[in-house]
Amino acid sequence: MNKRTLLAVLAHPDDESFGMGGTLALYAARGADVYLVCATRGEVGAADEEHLKGYASVAEMREAELRCAAGILDLKGVFFLDYRDSGMPGSVENQHPDAQIGHPVEEVAGRVVNYIRDLKPEVVLTFDPIGGYYHPDHIHIQQATTLAFEKANDASFHPEAGAPFGPRALYFHTIPHSFLKIAVFFLRLFGKDPRKFGRNGDIDLASIAEVDFPVHARINIRPVLDKKDQANACHSSQGGGQMRRGVMGFFNRLLGGSETFMRAFPPAGKHDKIVRDLFLVE
Repeated sequence: MNKRTLLAVLAHPDDESFGMGGTLALYAARGADVYLVCATRGEVGAADEEHLKGYASVAEMREAELRCAAGILDLKGVFFLDYRDSGMPGSVENQHPDAQIGHPVEEVAGRVVNYIRDLKPEVVLTFDPIGGYYHPDHIHIQQATTLAFEKANDASFHPEAGAPFGPRALYFHTIPHSFLKIAVFFLRLFGKDPRKFGRNGDIDLASIAEVDFPVHARINIRPVLDKKDQANACHSSQGGGQMRRGVMGFFNRLLGGSETFMRAFPPAGKHDKIVRDLFLVE
């Protein structure tokens, strides 16, 4: 078998583990070269003082957590685009001069293209069009990655980024609609507000559950669930050690044996079968 190469392009440390960590670990375990490009170092992520001991900044701590997770997931390389975490919508962090969302999508796409042309992945992964939960950085890097994928084989697009190269497939990681609907129901049942979900209560899970993206690939991650759990635990400052506890732990155990993706390219037909391997592209 020819060496397979997969590239994930995401926004913050922990995105690689909390979201598609099982998929990344699975393909690495199967012998693929799996790389991660991370747009920021998660500078705005909340962290208790106990987690910051020994680190000069939140960014330094979160990069260390990411490298811990990358080692467990067996990623071959981790690269940063060196933008700054923009924070949630409407926050003062949006206005920081280095904030990712303050930079044009085409500029960010140029940096992503550099890694596509250098690493030559067959498959590229990123967020869905709402960035999973409407985080501005997630949406911005999704748009930049999509543009980079479309233009990577165009010699006129950022020619300084290297020789043209066209990957075979682009997938968006999705959260199953049914999973979200059930999660909202049970959160309400347990007296929790699904519109104030997450560590900081700034995720509107009910609104996210109204969006239903098609599923074109379902990856069985049960062989690497332990690796995903261990990678999650690396991100202790972001609650990663609690991913298998409480209400969400219940859902993860019940429905967390697979990860789902929407195929952006090649365009999927309405009647295409759901594939079990991201590299099975005609």
